[in-house]
Amino acid sequence: MANAASGMAVHDDCKLRFLELKAKRTHRFIVYKIEEKQKQVVVEKVGEPIQTYEDFAASLPAEECRYAIYDFDFVTAENCQKSKIFFIAWCPDVAKVRSKMIYASSKDRFKRELDGIQVELQATDPTEMDLDVFKSRVN
Repeated sequence: MANAASGMAVHDDCKLRFLELKAKRTHRFIVYKIEEKQKQVVVEKVGEPIQTYEDFAASLPAEECRYAIYDFDFVTAENCQKSKIFFIAWCPDVAKVRSKMIYASSKDRFKRELDGIQVELQATDPTEMDLDVFKSRVN
């Protein structure tokens, strides 16, 4: 089913991997990319549960847009272990304008396919999605 705004479809694997992360916690993060030739969003990389935030940040290309899901573990003020599922729209300033437009026009439709996102971040450089930003958004 293609997205009316940008004509992008969402590969079934995108939803499957997200459900695995959400229900079974078998992944720490998922990086998605838009394959323009196939006109669909596909899974580019999946992070193992033992991987760190640094591994996740390093998996986002410095000059290309991506969507990502990150399962963020934290401890509350009451000392409870919790996690929140973040959706990150990564669009670096140096990315091509066409790419930024395609990612922006496909984002809402893609997010609707992933039921269970708790926090959304938009980032144009690494400082907009560092660990302090994650921590500030969970409270």
